[in-house]
Amino acid sequence: MSALRDALRDLPDAVFADLLESDDAYLLVIDLPGATAETVDVRVEGATLVIEARREKDVPPEFRFVEEDRSLFLDVRLPLPPDATGTDAEGSVAGGVLELRLPKRSATPETAVPVHEG
Repeated sequence: MSALRDALRDLPDAVFADLLESDDAYLLVIDLPGATAETVDVRVEGATLVIEARREKDVPPEFRFVEEDRSLFLDVRLPLPPDATGTDAEGSVAGGVLELRLPKRSATPETAVPVHEG
């Protein structure tokens, strides 16, 4: 997982990300103000997580940019942890925050074991 952690440190300064881990999944949370589900594309290519996002900026017609520090586009490739899989991965965007849940390969759903009277 250190490759992913290192890659997150190399994101542009304007992009903030958190990586969380449970027994069965990783949760990647990335702040993308102005991004929506329609402007975000996420895919897994082999052992790489690819995130492309476009931020929407509404500028009132009577204003113009004097300085613009927030990039309109984010295009990153992040190495997946060896035990992460894109199978059954889920993502959502709400309020400009992208959350990606990446299951772990070794995770198995909890299964009840029937016990019968002998």
